[in-house]
Amino acid sequence: MRRWFILATGLTAQATTSSFLYGLPFLIPSLQTDHGLSLTSASVLISAPLLGLLFALIAWGAAADRFGERVVMTAGLALTGVLLLASLALPGFVLLGLGLLFAGAAAASVNAASGRVVLGWFAAHERGLAMGIRQTAQPVGVGIAAATLPPLAHHFGLATAVALPAVLCLLSAALVWFVVVDPPRPERTVSAAVSPYTGPTATTLIRLHTASSMLVVPQFVAATFAVTYLVSARGWNPVAAGQLVAVVQVLGAAGRIAAGVWSDRAGSRMGPMRLIALGALATMVLWGVGDALDLPWLAIAALLSAMVVSVTDNGLGFTATAELAGPFWAGRALGVQNTGQNIAAMAAAPLFSALITAFGYPLALGVAALFPAAGAALTPVSGESAARVDAVEVEVRP
Repeated sequence: MRRWFILATGLTAQATTSSFLYGLPFLIPSLQTDHGLSLTSASVLISAPLLGLLFALIAWGAAADRFGERVVMTAGLALTGVLLLASLALPGFVLLGLGLLFAGAAAASVNAASGRVVLGWFAAHERGLAMGIRQTAQPVGVGIAAATLPPLAHHFGLATAVALPAVLCLLSAALVWFVVVDPPRPERTVSAAVSPYTGPTATTLIRLHTASSMLVVPQFVAATFAVTYLVSARGWNPVAAGQLVAVVQVLGAAGRIAAGVWSDRAGSRMGPMRLIALGALATMVLWGVGDALDLPWLAIAALLSAMVVSVTDNGLGFTATAELAGPFWAGRALGVQNTGQNIAAMAAAPLFSALITAFGYPLALGVAALFPAAGAALTPVSGESAARVDAVEVEVRP
């Protein structure tokens, strides 16, 4: 039972940081209407935490490999909460963005370490399920943000809305310290210490990282502009739009679990991942077509479908990365995986806000559809069966 409590704690930790890292886009309407920022300026501001995140991911992963998951997660969560609260005291949006950047760097600790601790406590035949459950943390966190941040900003102001995820991070730090136990590790050998990026798995890992980064783009286009699209293009109330997005996040969470179970039963992470990429491609195209033809039912249905389909591959990429990298490199490999994904995520908001502003949603969504198409082509389905090693298999203790 211990490993299930650890899984629940890892999920909670990741959800709290996700409510901050990926929930700030729900404040774009408030930043525009209440603070006079343009769509592009607001998008740059809410991308600041992702910039800090990507600079720190590999370093935090290396720390988890060396010092263990419990210490890294606790320190990172506590530091995130403190820095996020401190950033609210800084004058002006430039300094606020700088504070958000450093808070995002601290939050990177959870991305690598929480996945590593889950993978260490579960055997291969149930690892997809466990990682799928853990990966529900992001849609859960985004759902919490969607349901709470817009009304908090509307009724109490921006500072109160941003303070909520800060407090949640501090509470999660205490929870991790008292619940999490580092998983047992096999004895280190000379071969285990060799970088997986110099061996036979190198090409497969690089293709996996690249494909995963491509598949982040439709996910973040949908998540970043869902509320904004419903409000500006379809005339929805911001609170109602946020509530709908929060409900859809539940479906996205269920989709991640289903994808994990699918991969366990199929004995493959990459086969399901390629099919999900093709599904994401279809939703982007249909969203653009629905908007171009002024068919609200099609555009909104495709948008909501994109928010579900585009998130379901994430756990598969993480699980495969750790399995290929092995227990002594899993933290760093997950850091590399997450860095590539967050580079794509960070670029998505300002790039597509500029495209939407200049050319409208249909063309911007057509460009977004190219990324899952590339991801499907790059997913190393054949390379997985040839190069995959069950290097993170450990003795699982109750």
